[in-house]
Amino acid sequence: MPKSTLDATDLRLLQTMQENARLSNVDLAERVGLSASPCLRRMRQLEDSGVIKGYMTLIDQNMIGLPVSVFISVTLKEQSERALEDFEGRIRALPEVMECYLMTGTADYLLRVVTADLAAYERFLKEHLTRIPVIASIQSSFALKQVSFRTALPLPISDESR
Repeated sequence: MPKSTLDATDLRLLQTMQENARLSNVDLAERVGLSASPCLRRMRQLEDSGVIKGYMTLIDQNMIGLPVSVFISVTLKEQSERALEDFEGRIRALPEVMECYLMTGTADYLLRVVTADLAAYERFLKEHLTRIPVIASIQSSFALKQVSFRTALPLPISDESR
């Protein structure tokens, strides 16, 4: 279901679900002005089309002992398809890597990694990252404070459609 086929009701459903994914179908339908059956049908269409990729629980990383966030710029020795695939495959296997982006600019990749402390980050670096042979350089930046964090996308919802 491409963006062009999303109507105002779909956008209201998505916005409401971004705010609280634990709503029952009846509560969701009521909030967006639908009856339960059409609401459920639309939600299934959004799921089946891949607009909704899944449902998850957001956990406070500090509360579970992973307060350190590190942003890592990685430059590869070469940018061949094989090198990119090798790096990406190895990175996907590391649970500490929360996000990884192929970038433009001076670095090839930007990673966000979480660890319990600096010693855990040093172990991650020595035991995993530095052992990836296609890496030429690694530059780490430690987050001092999280200023903003969002998971909800800015949907194009007009005030009239709310």
